[in-house]
Amino acid sequence: MHLDPLTCYRAMLARDARYDGRFFTCVKTTGVYCRPICPARHPKFENCIFAPSAAAAQEAGFRPCLRCRPESSPDLGAWRGTSATVSRALALIEGGALDGSGVEALAPRLGMGGRQLRRLFKQHLGATPVTVAQTRRILLAKQLIHQTNLSLTEIALASGYGSVRRFNETFQLLYNRPPSELRRGKGLTASAGEAAISLLLPYRPPYDWEAITGFLGARAVPGVETVADGLYRRVIQIGDAIGWIEVAHMPERAGLLTTVHISRLDALPAIIARIRRVFDLAADPFAVGAELRRDPMLAPLVAARPGLRLPGGWDGFEIAVRAVLGQQITVAAARRLAGKLTVSFGDPTSGGAPAAGLTHAFPRPERVYAEGIATLGMPKARAASIAGLARAVCRDPRLFDPRQDLASTITRLVELPGIGEWTAQYIAMRGLHESDAFPAADIGLIRAFAGETGSRPTAAQLLERAERWRPWRAYAALHLWTTDAARARARAA
Repeated sequence: MHLDPLTCYRAMLARDARYDGRFFTCVKTTGVYCRPICPARHPKFENCIFAPSAAAAQEAGFRPCLRCRPESSPDLGAWRGTSATVSRALALIEGGALDGSGVEALAPRLGMGGRQLRRLFKQHLGATPVTVAQTRRILLAKQLIHQTNLSLTEIALASGYGSVRRFNETFQLLYNRPPSELRRGKGLTASAGEAAISLLLPYRPPYDWEAITGFLGARAVPGVETVADGLYRRVIQIGDAIGWIEVAHMPERAGLLTTVHISRLDALPAIIARIRRVFDLAADPFAVGAELRRDPMLAPLVAARPGLRLPGGWDGFEIAVRAVLGQQITVAAARRLAGKLTVSFGDPTSGGAPAAGLTHAFPRPERVYAEGIATLGMPKARAASIAGLARAVCRDPRLFDPRQDLASTITRLVELPGIGEWTAQYIAMRGLHESDAFPAADIGLIRAFAGETGSRPTAAQLLERAERWRPWRAYAALHLWTTDAARARARAA
């Protein structure tokens, strides 16, 4: 990634929030790296080095600033959209792909060698995959110190460190002080067993909270998810541990206040990664909007909703099952079927989820079998498809991991039972968060396009028009869906 030093320096002098997360300023005289909005006195230009990521700054030997707190910066960068492979690799790293193995094990999952993956990370992030993973871990630990009342032992576990000793050594090396020094005088002694874990997950404004909760609420699985009073809640399951999350919008702080209730602290990094994916917190709305506005048809839609985000899925298997259930029926009917499936096969919650309506976790694949599904009132072929999906995930737990590219992902998905092109594109869009996925045969997209242009296209014609929307076709689809839903509400009114 190329950073123009003069542009970066001017943005830093102006403390321009639009550049927050796009680069970090490394100050040679102090040895720290800062966000562009840091309130500290500005260094001289000749003392500044500009890094494209926190990991790059750390790899260059700089430590995080204690005033602007880089862990609170939106996680984005100008490389997004230019290297889909790096984006997929980051999604895997966020989910813990490097916690128990190295780059040589990660690279084949992306269809390349370790050397090539390191080169891509250096080119786009200025750091190796291992440094990126380590930086994420230590910044999460610092965020937990500031924002929670977990003990330092619990923080070490929750941020992915195998031992407190290793956590203390890393923190001392990076910050030149022990982690306990940041806690002095705060009197925080409660543990995770006594209180939920609440964190502010930042995003880059604008953020269309109404649109994303409207999308998720319309498709919420009864018993698993609820959207009410401006809050999103859902049951989560990690191994045998069942808990729940609550997400609220904090526009004045440009973040989502997320509360996690679960007994497994070591699962926190993976849970945060999934929440970030569901709410698309790594998106750069300016970069996406700039490309989509090139199309005169999409320009007014983007202008009307500049903060529109791509709603992700909690789990690839869940999204795949819900996509199969939704084939050729309405969204409401698909929700009802998903609710029946959940009650029949999902593990019930047990007193740990006080929010009304949260009763079950979405079924795990090993609990889904064909005979039971057939009794839920759906075609036998569809029940067989869901059972086949469950068997495939049991055989390959990484079946819905990001892969080399979108084309190979679609090819792999259509080989599964009951998965056609539309379903595969939808799974890629929501389950794998592929920004360029595009279900061209979707009736809602065709109807929305006809409403904008006055002529009803075929799926092939819509796909041809969508070529100009790359690499953000999924966002274009969301703009069309949102417009179509708004027209439907207007007609009903």
